[in-house]
Amino acid sequence: MQLTNRSKVVSNKVQTAMEQLYLPGIIKGMLITGSHLFKRRVTVKYPEETRPRAAVYRGWHVLKRDENGAERCTSCGLCAVACPAEAITMESAERKKGEESLYREEKYAKTYEINMLRCIFCGLCEEACPKEAIFLTDRLVDTEYEREDFIYGKSKLTEKIDKRIDVSKRQTLEVAEFKKLPGLKHNTLWEGKSLKKGKH
Repeated sequence: MQLTNRSKVVSNKVQTAMEQLYLPGIIKGMLITGSHLFKRRVTVKYPEETRPRAAVYRGWHVLKRDENGAERCTSCGLCAVACPAEAITMESAERKKGEESLYREEKYAKTYEINMLRCIFCGLCEEACPKEAIFLTDRLVDTEYEREDFIYGKSKLTEKIDKRIDVSKRQTLEVAEFKKLPGLKHNTLWEGKSLKKGKH
């Protein structure tokens, strides 16, 4: 019974005396190797030189802040549940009075760690996040000598207020349209002692 049309007839060809010496195969291989000696080298002098990467390249994670500089993460744990490599761990805490400008919601991540050695950079964490708090950027993960140095905490993950990281190319059109809907808590920003809805 033939399942596909890709079957090939195998022939039991008898080798000639020259083929039995393997000289034609060796010479052919040497010619291919020699032809590459005169071609342009494809290696780059990293880190002085870098190759261009796609806009949707998944690299070093970032914990985003909102427009007022408050952390978006509410430590809900959905990213950790969605992570197939179980690389994300976190510890929750409640926001205290006077910390409204630091944390967007009443609950925030006291500690947030990603083990970069376990992470497979699949992007499921950013898809699972309901607050758009975590994204994968086009930055490369630093090389280290010790395994402990690959566990990134909030000091390495949270973006700086004066140095924002653009993740607009990773946001889908559906999310951009959703953010325009007025009156949703997802779009609520803390400004002083009042909550203004529908601004983004």
